[in-house]
This record gives sequence, C-alpha cells and structure tokens, in this order.
Amino acid sequence: MTTLFPRERLRQRVYLPWARIPSGHLVELPGRGTTYVTDTPGPSPDAPTIVLLHALACTGLLTWFPAIEPLSRRYRVVTLDQRWHGQGIQSEEFSLSDCADDVAALIDALDLRNVIVGGYSMGSIVAQRVWRQHPDKIEGLVLCATTDRFQMTTTERLFFGGLGAAMLGARGVARSRTASRAARAAAEGVDMENSDLQDWALREFRSTSPWAVAQAVTALGRHHSRPWLGRIDVPTAVVVLRKDRVIPPRRQVALARAIPGATIHDIEAGHVACVLEAELFVPALLEATSTVNARRRDFYGSRGA
Repeated sequence: MTTLFPRERLRQRVYLPWARIPSGHLVELPGRGTTYVTDTPGPSPDAPTIVLLHALACTGLLTWFPAIEPLSRRYRVVTLDQRWHGQGIQSEEFSLSDCADDVAALIDALDLRNVIVGGYSMGSIVAQRVWRQHPDKIEGLVLCATTDRFQMTTTERLFFGGLGAAMLGARGVARSRTASRAARAAAEGVDMENSDLQDWALREFRSTSPWAVAQAVTALGRHHSRPWLGRIDVPTAVVVLRKDRVIPPRRQVALARAIPGATIHDIEAGHVACVLEAELFVPALLEATSTVNARRRDFYGSRGA
C-alpha cells in the first residue's frame, strides 16, 4: 500500500509528477539490530534489485521518495534507514564500515539477488564501502553527489573539524535550537504547501538527532577511498551535480574517472537535487541505473535480466 500526494499539492519549485510514499516495516538484521525498510516490488519476480542509501541527516524515504515509483517500473526497489538515522540501528558508535555491513546483512535477510547499490552523498560513501567489504554481494554501483574523501579544502576542514566538536557540546537547549532551525530550513528549502507531504517530510527530518549527525560527520571526515577506487570491478555510474556547493563537481568527476569503465551522467543541479530538482535528478538516475544494469547483464550473464 502507498500513500499518494497529488502533484497539485506541491508548488512548482518542487516538480514531482508523483510523490508516492511506500509503507515499510522494521527488519531484524541478525546480530546487528533492527532498521526501517521499504521494499517495492519490480515488474516481475526476477527483476534486478536496487538498494538505495540515503544522504546525511535524512532517511531512506526522505532522500529517495521521488525516485522509487519510476525505478520500480524496472527494478525491485529497497530503501533502509542507515545506522543512527531515522529508525535505523542504534549502537554505541557510528562507523561507515558498520553501515556497509548493515547493507550486506539486509541483502542476506531479504535474500536479494542481482543487486545494484545506489547511494546519495553520505549514502554514496557507504555504497563504495559495500563493494570494498562485500564485493561478492553486489553487481553494480550508482554513486550520486559523491567523493573519494573530504577535508580537502579549508572550508571542509573547518566544517568536519568544527561541526562535530560543536555538536558534541551542544546538549540541552542548544541542541534543541539546532534541531528547530534545521527543521525550519528544510521546510523553507523544499517550499511546499502546508500539506500532509510537508508534515511527513518534517517528521522524517526530525527523526535523526543533531547528535547523530555529528557522529556521522566525524566518520565522513575520515573517509578516504582513493587508494582502492581503481580496483572496483563492477559496472559503475556516477551522477554528477554540476552546481553542487557541498561536494565540488570536479571531485565527483575525478572519482568517476578513477573507477575503471565508470560512466558519467551530469545534470545542472545542486546538492539537494534528489528532491528539490527531482525533475532533473530522477531522469539522470534512471539513465545511470539502466546503464549499470545493461552492463551488469553483459558481465554476469542473463540471470535476472
């Protein structure tokens, strides 16, 4: 069952020909914990699967809801809340390595086959690590708004060095104010009518605490995949956001060029294009995923084609 929010209920700035929010459920990952998962069937039981990994401070649905419906016309589409985000696994520490292991555990728990992993921003970093740690479980990658490492500019060094420390000390009132400001900014940025969709989006956004975001930011600041990108041996596509002010487009392109055979699918859009510029992002995502799937079929044979 899905909840449909008609197009008329959104302002023109956020163009979504559909806005379907699939219902989900908690899935137990043995020995790891529970996480919130949506599992949207594809056109046939043997359709390939795409597992979608969300951005920092978001949830699986909040990042990907504009793309789930069109993707499901060709693929089984799975989203999950990553560790410490939304209804994701709660643990003593946050690490990108654990997030990647969670994805592998979910693939086993749902018995997923012919798996492509797609990631957006933080999710793209986790997707890289899924290949690094569990190359036998996936057959393709779609990396969006991605990079091989952070802390390369003065701005990033200040951001990753300072935000974590600031939030670690921002308990109580300060922490509450941070969450309130972030929620208001999200509402204004999306520029939606005062509707059920806006209320839902704000609930999703607020489900991840500033404290959790700080831990994830610290982990992202330590990420460095450049030494092993050249060994990625599954079909890969990179969606490059040419107006991205968070991850410079040149670094997104450089990452794509470091992966053997990776294709580039660029759009004139900013870092939150997954929702704010979905009319540009979703077609690029579909193209990238189709390219990876076609190459996956050639590489792995006809199973799941």
